[in-house]
Amino acid sequence: MSRSVLLVEDDPRVRRVLQLALRDEGYVVSLAASGREGLQALGTSTPDVVLLDLMLPDLDGFDVCRRIRHDSDVPVIMVTARTDSHDVVAGLEAGADDYVTKPLVAKELSARIRALLRRVEPARTPRTVRAGDLEIRVDEGVVLRDGVALHLTRTEFRLLAELALAPGVRSREELLERVWGYGYFGDSRLVDVHVRRLRTKVEHDPANPALVVTARGLGYRLVR
Repeated sequence: MSRSVLLVEDDPRVRRVLQLALRDEGYVVSLAASGREGLQALGTSTPDVVLLDLMLPDLDGFDVCRRIRHDSDVPVIMVTARTDSHDVVAGLEAGADDYVTKPLVAKELSARIRALLRRVEPARTPRTVRAGDLEIRVDEGVVLRDGVALHLTRTEFRLLAELALAPGVRSREELLERVWGYGYFGDSRLVDVHVRRLRTKVEHDPANPALVVTARGLGYRLVR
């Protein structure tokens, strides 16, 4: 079954090249030339992944991503020509699952999309883990606090599940491999920003985390 990609890109040349390249890789591609068009498209369909340009003529990619996250956990890859650390982190904190930088290489982009789609598939391990007042149903992709479901993106859930299933500390490198499917070339900012996002949803006081804690110099662990 073909997977679908919503490409939100204002440059018609780039849009056409990426559309053809992704079709050649087997994806069904729908197009939007602005942030508002992208949001309208999401209102009428549910793609498997959104490829979202940062620099758009109306709403920028940050605003679009935040609006997507308000209603949906669809995986989002931010596309940016900027390599500045602030912009990358801001995109991730807006809710993006991953980012790629221009100029894009079609085969590499397709591989990143496949890796993202693999990691957001529902987990199948029949386990339920309790940590504090959280109940993490790994097999169902559900996190409950006192019986009430918390809204996590699929990447945030995978991150929490990996910490829940680990016997101790998970290094950033292990989490990049397990959650993002990246080896040594991965960007540890992906882990740190997603941990911060996760803490805002599962911690009573995100500034002083009691569940998802940092093991200084080592990585992160979940306190049971």
